Parts: sequence; structure tokens; C-alpha cells
Amino acid sequence: MIPLQKPSTSLRLVVIAPDLSVLETDDEAALALIERSRQLRIGLLEGGFNLIATLPADTFLAERLAQLQPDMIIVDAESDARDSLEHVVMATRDARRPIVLFTNDDDTSHVKDAVAAGVSAYIVAGLEPTRIRPILDVAMARFEHEQGLRQELADAKGELQDRKIIARAKAMVMQRQGLSEAVAYDRLRKAAMDKGLRMGEVAQRLLDAADLLG
Repeated sequence: MIPLQKPSTSLRLVVIAPDLSVLETDDEAALALIERSRQLRIGLLEGGFNLIATLPADTFLAERLAQLQPDMIIVDAESDARDSLEHVVMATRDARRPIVLFTNDDDTSHVKDAVAAGVSAYIVAGLEPTRIRPILDVAMARFEHEQGLRQELADAKGELQDRKIIARAKAMVMQRQGLSEAVAYDRLRKAAMDKGLRMGEVAQRLLDAADLLG
């Protein structure tokens, strides 16, 4: 089942951004970055989002995210978005979260790789405050949909693995106790019910015990 989406205004956001204070204000690219960052923060404020921190994309990012536990990560990238993305993707690989990237980098050659790595939305230039909320809403919905698909796939793989384990355990019980297939299956099912476990768990324990005892 796909989880229900959180209301926009209850989302805890972290922005990953460069230190704007060190930029040269007479540089055109720096001015563009400063203006985009300003527009982003206006959009977050007007959208009622809960911005809990602004962090640099450095080696301590994973630890900081683990402490803050944000619902979504926004990457406010410089002209070369790839470096920032690599830090963020590595920092979230063990605890996936929706990632939205805003950048002035018009080199879209690595967008496909970014999406494959877990980026829910990749926004190039043209940022307006009024677009922030719908962008983040769509990114969250997409992330939750993909998480639901991943869970369904994991469940399907687990069920298939359970079936294989149950079949092995059933065959062993049939051979060692001289039982029919139906009776051996019923015994495994009853053991699972009595212990409050899945049949796959009971079957695995039975196989493990058999391996241990030889």
C-alpha cells in the first residue's frame, strides 16, 4: 500500500546550498545563484513549508541529516550540479528521501543519472516563488509512489523466497517422516500458527536446525 502523502505545510525541509557570503557580488553567475536562492526561500515561506536547516554539501551531511530527519531535501546547486548531487545521494542512500534540485546548470546530460539515483524533481532555471509549492507537492507524490512500487516488489520477492523455503522444508518433512505432501504442509502451517510466525520463518528455522544437526 502506498503511504498517504503528508500535507505540504507539515513537511520538514532541509536546503543544501553553497555559502552565499563568499560569492563575488559583481560576478554574473554568482548574482544568478543569489537571486535563485532568494526566490527559492520566498517560495518556501509563502508556501508555509517548515525549513528546519540550510546545510553545505560536505562529508558531514549524512550525520546532520540523520539528526534532523527531514521529510524532503532541496538542493540549491551552483552551476555544476553534479558535485552537490553526489554528496546528497551518498548521504541519503541508507534512508531515502525525496530530493528536489534547483540549478542554473543548463547541461542536462546527467539528468537521467540523477533521476535514477533518486532525484524526484530536477528544475533548471526559470524559478518563480509561485512554482515552489506545486513542484514540491509533485516531487513528494512521485517519491511516495516509487516507494510504494519498491515495497510491492520487495514483498513479491519475499513471497517467492518464502515459497522456495517452504517447499524445501516440506520436502524434508515428507522424506524424514514419511508423510504425504498435504500432511507435511499442514504440519508446517500449524507450527506457524502455534508460534505466531509466518510459514516461511518456521520453514527456515526447520532447515537451519536440520543443517545444524546434520
